[in-house]
Amino acid sequence: MVFTSRTHFGRSLVLSAALLALAGCSGEGGGEAALSGPLPNIAIADTMVFPESITSRADGTVLIGSVKGNVYKVEPGSDTATAWIETSPENGILTILGVLADEGSNTLWLCSDPNFFGSERSQGVASVMAFDLDSGDQTGVYPFPDGGMCNDIAVGDDGTVYATDTPGGRILTLSPGADSLEVWGQDERLKGIDGIAFADDGTLYVNNVQRNSFLRVGRGADGRMGELTELTSSVELGGPDGLRPIGGNRFLSAESTIGRLSIVTFSGDRADVQVLKDDLLSSPGATLVGDTAYVLESNAAYLFNPDLRGKDPGPFIVYAVPLNTAGQ
Repeated sequence: MVFTSRTHFGRSLVLSAALLALAGCSGEGGGEAALSGPLPNIAIADTMVFPESITSRADGTVLIGSVKGNVYKVEPGSDTATAWIETSPENGILTILGVLADEGSNTLWLCSDPNFFGSERSQGVASVMAFDLDSGDQTGVYPFPDGGMCNDIAVGDDGTVYATDTPGGRILTLSPGADSLEVWGQDERLKGIDGIAFADDGTLYVNNVQRNSFLRVGRGADGRMGELTELTSSVELGGPDGLRPIGGNRFLSAESTIGRLSIVTFSGDRADVQVLKDDLLSSPGATLVGDTAYVLESNAAYLFNPDLRGKDPGPFIVYAVPLNTAGQ
């Protein structure tokens, strides 16, 4: 996401006197078959949270990452999120950007990054971290080689973890059983990369929050990143951030700078956007539970605006948006 004079927020970093955008992911359980019918909005039972990414399990459990460094858990159908995994010296969580529930490996993957909004938890290295999806116990820490900013995560059919590096324009991978990340691909056109997700057919898509674009990512004969294809969007984009698969070649797309939640369908070299909600003050991420999209709203202006910094932004709400509102 990109910070503007409005109070929109997403995964962002101070770079060259500007804040670069931050999150989206794919590979999550999704909760598609867990719950149907109307679901409630969710209130996060904590203060100064600044939620940044959201994921869901197949049973409808919702998990929320935050700038505060905690992961919040929502039981299926509940209207309240409570702290589940809390930052501590033992687990080394800094600021959480991407979170991804991976049912295949029973792992919650998350992006931990130095806090660029203040001195607290500002020292350290960007890392992909792994936690047991049931117990919340930490099972692995994988630092980014040569620094960078871990923004979001997707998991391929073979269990390979893919993580985006926003300022470095890189996609990094963690192969099953590996003990370190490696650079899968890097390109100038990926500087600003944020969300990352796989379609059902295995095609990899990313968005670029700085360049307001979607890209299809090919795979070369050597297994590394191949050709990048920028897709033509049916509407002008405004800070595309969270990207979540919802079946076939359809995805939830959260746009930070204009506060919009949409369904985007990739077809050939086009990205067709159907708006679900466009009145959010910030929208860094979304996830699917049954036939409901849960979308984050975060008052990040209270983090970077000198007139608001340190003041109480009030409650943080995760909005429940029925998918059948598309086009209304």
